[in-house]
Amino acid sequence: MTAAASPPEVLRAPLVVEFPFTRSLGPVQSAFLTGLREGVVLGVKTSGGKVMVPPVEYDPVTAEEIRELVEVATTGTVTTWAWNGLPRPGQPLDTPFAWVLVRLDGADTALLHALDAPGPEAVRTGMRVRVRWATDRAGAITDIACFEPYEGPPAAGEAVPHDGGFADAVTGIVAPARLDYTYSPGRAQTAYINALSERKTVGERCPSCHKVYVPPRGACPTCGVATTDQVEVGPAGTVTTYCIVNIKARNLDIEVPYVYAHIALDGAGLALHGRIGGIPYDQVRMGLRVEPVWTEGGRYPDHYRPTGEPDADYDAYKELI
Repeated sequence: MTAAASPPEVLRAPLVVEFPFTRSLGPVQSAFLTGLREGVVLGVKTSGGKVMVPPVEYDPVTAEEIRELVEVATTGTVTTWAWNGLPRPGQPLDTPFAWVLVRLDGADTALLHALDAPGPEAVRTGMRVRVRWATDRAGAITDIACFEPYEGPPAAGEAVPHDGGFADAVTGIVAPARLDYTYSPGRAQTAYINALSERKTVGERCPSCHKVYVPPRGACPTCGVATTDQVEVGPAGTVTTYCIVNIKARNLDIEVPYVYAHIALDGAGLALHGRIGGIPYDQVRMGLRVEPVWTEGGRYPDHYRPTGEPDADYDAYKELI
């Protein structure tokens, strides 16, 4: 008796999704961040007399615009907390710390930040803390390096009115967004990627509607059934639609303008994406017959080029646009 072959190992790889978001600041956020640079914490007072720190531009209850700035103390009280025993890269401290919500003296709402404490046993709701300013400040929430324990009394009096006027005000920030995780394409796309390494394009056919999905999805979204019947398609295909790219992408060594197209490979039931090369960008057209071009050691086509065949008839690909 022959032993059954074991299924191929499903691929896994680390993936980082990162996007630096650039935004402009209105007068309230501009004053708040510029104030942090100057060692001042500002909030806003609502028409009901509530002081909000960090400040917002619109009252969360009435939705009216808020512009009355006030200065609050740099000391406050912890309202709730959670211990972070394994800090991640980019977090405020590189040693274990507590995430805390701190209601600064003079404020009615709490500010989220890090508390530098030796351990969770040193943190409690109601404990007094104060701001530890960063050595170098540029107008960002990180100008508060963290909070630290404070044994002094609460600041006397209420929040003090402030005109928000600072020299060289901060008018914009870059907020980096980053997500690190391990991605697995699953069984179907693992087979697709492995086939590409052999310069083959393999999809899967739905047993019900017989549509061939490339890249495969493991199931037919129309019929809701699993797709396990593998089908090799292409290598040639037809341009169904396209766009001309005029803006050079960061870290992509391709001169603009160039063409990115939907390409229906022969035998496939839907089009995939690919760059068109080997032809002037203004000569690319719907119906153009193309074939893949592989680079030395490449695991997927670098681009597609014209085959020299006559253009496909519109009726042959109109359902794939």
